[in-house]
Amino acid sequence: MSRYPQMFRSLDERGEGAFVPFVMVGDPTASASEAIIEALIEGGADALELGVPFSDPVADGPTIQRAHIRALEAGVGFDACLEVVGRVRSRHPELPIGMLIYGNVPFALGLEAFYARCAAVGIDSVLLPDVPVRESAAFSAAAADAGVDAVYIAPPSAAEHTLDAVAGASRGYIYAVSRVGVTGTEHASSTVGLAQAVERLRGAGAAPVMLGFGISRPEQVAEAIAAGADGAISGSATVQIIEAHVPALAQAAQTEAEGSPAHAAALEALRAELTGFVAAMKAATRAP
Repeated sequence: MSRYPQMFRSLDERGEGAFVPFVMVGDPTASASEAIIEALIEGGADALELGVPFSDPVADGPTIQRAHIRALEAGVGFDACLEVVGRVRSRHPELPIGMLIYGNVPFALGLEAFYARCAAVGIDSVLLPDVPVRESAAFSAAAADAGVDAVYIAPPSAAEHTLDAVAGASRGYIYAVSRVGVTGTEHASSTVGLAQAVERLRGAGAAPVMLGFGISRPEQVAEAIAAGADGAISGSATVQIIEAHVPALAQAAQTEAEGSPAHAAALEALRAELTGFVAAMKAATRAP
């Protein structure tokens, strides 16, 4: 059963919105990414959105594209991602975990097998960024059969019929995109029209709405919630922190084995920065 309803109920009782960080599983290595995920949880993440590396990430900007490349160069594929998620799930049985996966993976595996494997390791939701809601029926049916929430994107300035379709198809939460284009912090998020879109979605009985794309500062999280969103997702800003520490991690791994004191120190510096970032973003979800 999905863990999102309980999470949103608990947050509502505390007068908080949700903050959900995104990272790429396997960036820069599988073991490092597992430690990174734990740092996000320590910082106060309400849920996780985890990416699976793919060779042609058309919805992502340069920052997350490079994360895909680093993970692929580390030899991390879908199977390795599931192993990481399974271990995280065993340590955090109540934490909602969503996966962002490009449509090639379920196409290659077959929808039933794909969603069954996701469910087996405790994944709550799957967002396919290159599958629009108008093509969602088969994916939604297979996800529902496996007990996985299918999440779809509500585009900016979407027509009412599109919002209604997203509201009808999405489970767990809805990913509202704050602006046109790809992921990245190069262009800030926008809440223009968000209140109207949220009102339309809720009128159609939609799942909670999370705002993403360009969320990199605490004030943007607060603005999203003030405009009616139930929370915010931050991806590129989180990945930028990881990327800034990759040279130190690589240098430590070259001179000493991964897990050595030098490598552990470099990884701990990264974890500390991520924990602080998440804690500041989470604090912005609380009513003043």
